[in-house]
Amino acid sequence: MDDSLHLYSYWRSSAAYRVRIALALKSLAFETRPVHLLKDGGQQHAAAYVEVNPQQLVPVLLHGRRAIRQSLAIIEYLEEAWPEAPPLLPGTARERGRVRALAQLVACDIHPLNNLRVLQFFERQWNVPQAERDEWVRHWIVEGLAAFEALVADDPATGAFCHGDVPGLADCCLVPQLYNARRFGVDLGPWPTLARIEQACLALPAFKAAAPEAQPDAPTGA
Repeated sequence: MDDSLHLYSYWRSSAAYRVRIALALKSLAFETRPVHLLKDGGQQHAAAYVEVNPQQLVPVLLHGRRAIRQSLAIIEYLEEAWPEAPPLLPGTARERGRVRALAQLVACDIHPLNNLRVLQFFERQWNVPQAERDEWVRHWIVEGLAAFEALVADDPATGAFCHGDVPGLADCCLVPQLYNARRFGVDLGPWPTLARIEQACLALPAFKAAAPEAQPDAPTGA
């Protein structure tokens, strides 16, 4: 059976970034298949890629001939397919519920509102100026990260990372979202707990390997 892993990814996609972190934390080797979301009108819209993912989004993970779509579903798949690798979810149902809720705060509530296709729709359909699009993005990032900070700041379950002292699913989602926040000029000063967790994450080799600028499709000097 073919157990090779291939990840359709874009270097600056925060959803793909989440999966790269998870793969690295589990020490799973994979091959990147770059999909440039801007070049040629967006390579995700090409017919060959639409066959891979009718949603025309990244990431997609190929495990042999099996295709898994949606970043959180991919990460949960890795957790179940490689249970012997370092876990990304804690041991009890209550703890897993907390971690999944933090991850979904980013993946379901913040990220979809500042996704590239949303911003392109604003520009192409409604001619929304760049400054107003950026303000939209910043508003929803601030709303979401403020809630994230409140949920982790005084919770005894928070440790060096979002949950305890081992990085997991919530950290896979938080770090890419903080990267995006900086891209849009969001001041991260009001959220010291998130900054502390991010610092702990970025000190680890897995997070360094998954970083946008470390990807094979990143532009020179990124």
